[in-house]
Amino acid sequence: MGTPLNSNGLIPIYFIDSNEIKLVEKIVKTDEEWKKILSPEQFNVARKNGTELAFTGKYHNCHEDGIYQCVCCGTDLFNSQAKFDSGTGWPSFWEPVAEENVKTKTDRSLFMVRTEVLCARCDSHLGHVFDDGPPPTGLRFCMNSASLNLVKK
Repeated sequence: MGTPLNSNGLIPIYFIDSNEIKLVEKIVKTDEEWKKILSPEQFNVARKNGTELAFTGKYHNCHEDGIYQCVCCGTDLFNSQAKFDSGTGWPSFWEPVAEENVKTKTDRSLFMVRTEVLCARCDSHLGHVFDDGPPPTGLRFCMNSASLNLVKK
């Protein structure tokens, strides 16, 4: 998932408000810059591939309508209508708002092989995706609340 940079160094990102894909710059900051705008927990999870404890994140049991955005850069990531209760203790979604907005990579940490999900615009660690989700995709995007910001409808 996700699209590489084009020849101008821009990437396509889908914007829900305008219902269109726009070419935008990648967001790159130093750890010191991220620390100035993120809480310690957000920094640990989103920038250092941490994981919040199950059932502790503010969105694991949230049922409000809205769009979940990247806590680091504000990119639209998940619609609340694609959220479901996976029973895992983390907010779970069966699809992102657009495949352009997330990217995946193999994660071989913790003595296992998983598929990590990152924000396509700023490379923020969001969580992992598994193939045990509900129809129609069969996917479970298991995300960390600390990497997300819900913008209510």
